[in-house]
Amino acid sequence: MDKLLIQGGNRLEGEIRISGAKNAALPILCASLLVREPLVLTNLPHLNDVATMIRLLTNMGVASTLDGAEAGVTLDANGLTEAVAPYELVKTMRASILVLGPLVARWGEAKVSLPGGCAIGARPVDQHIKGLQAMGAEVHVEAGYIHAKAPAGGLKGARICTDMVTVTGTENLMMAATLANGETIIENAACEPEVVDLANCLIAMGAKIEGAGTDIIRIQGVSALHGAEHAVMPDRIETGTFLCAAAITGGNVVLQGTSATYLEAVTAKLVEAGCTIGGDAHCITIQAPSRLKSVSFRTAPYPAFPTDMQAQLMAVNCLAEGTAIIKETIFENRFMHAVELMRLGADIHIDGNSAAVKGVEKLEGAIVMATDLRASAALVIAGLAAQGETLIERIYHLDRGYERIEEKLARLGASVRRVR
Repeated sequence: MDKLLIQGGNRLEGEIRISGAKNAALPILCASLLVREPLVLTNLPHLNDVATMIRLLTNMGVASTLDGAEAGVTLDANGLTEAVAPYELVKTMRASILVLGPLVARWGEAKVSLPGGCAIGARPVDQHIKGLQAMGAEVHVEAGYIHAKAPAGGLKGARICTDMVTVTGTENLMMAATLANGETIIENAACEPEVVDLANCLIAMGAKIEGAGTDIIRIQGVSALHGAEHAVMPDRIETGTFLCAAAITGGNVVLQGTSATYLEAVTAKLVEAGCTIGGDAHCITIQAPSRLKSVSFRTAPYPAFPTDMQAQLMAVNCLAEGTAIIKETIFENRFMHAVELMRLGADIHIDGNSAAVKGVEKLEGAIVMATDLRASAALVIAGLAAQGETLIERIYHLDRGYERIEEKLARLGASVRRVR
């Protein structure tokens, strides 16, 4: 099993390119199930989750052709053979649930294993099921599988108000609605940029969608979609992670192929901590002071501070001047990284969904264990600034969401390498 060995203390300097967004790529890959013509995607990140999703689609009969030069893939679902997502492929990746809506909409039925993924708390799929039922589908959960079947004549447009804001739920129902009869209105919809990116891809395929990026999305169903080309948006969480890595090391870094547009809640906190941030529509620059100031924050749905950046900014606060109060409101079990940060010398106190982080003068390298994807990133960030060697175990979590992170950090001057 791979591990990451970091010799801390190097100031990050230089320029790297940010990869395409994992959380946008996964639903867009599933959108290929809606059409009989090829869907060409570029700017795909080379990640385990992306590879798993392509394997899942291939298992259903979707033909895929990779284009390494363009970081792309062509998907052709004309030869779709079955609408089953087996446990063996779904168990490691929660986003597999995103095949449910497209399959029911086009194939008329689906059998999808209940998904797995990071153990960061309950993320129920009941909103996906309730939305499909509102559109006329018959849905049963049996033996660990979701069985869904569209009514005769296909799904029907409906007014759906989700009980909670759910990104994958919004995406699943939006894809299903593109081929439903009549108008579907999704209220309390997720507003994340990745939802907008999926909508843009679906519109390029012929879908009629209005309101993506707001809490009310309207979809006029069409009889069929067609093939298209689409470039996946840059990964805002990878962007934020590298900004935090630069901040904690007092670095001066340029991130190409990304924008601060989707990261205002994160960049505002880094500016509050003492960093200078600039850039344009295609890059972000950050210059950090030698000692940061602690910044308190609260996670909430977009456009508020993202839960996927909570662990990384907690790591930054570990060496900042003062005490930060962090409130996690999205997942009830997302402070598991705090214990591992304390192994490096961090001063953190957890009380329910709140964490008090008192900045210390130094962190010291140690052996730590990654517990989930973003926790892994937090340990990398802390290790970059810790004195001595930090060895991070179970980095298969890291490989689910970061493309060649050790190579990118090395280009910025970090001493980091993968060991087996």
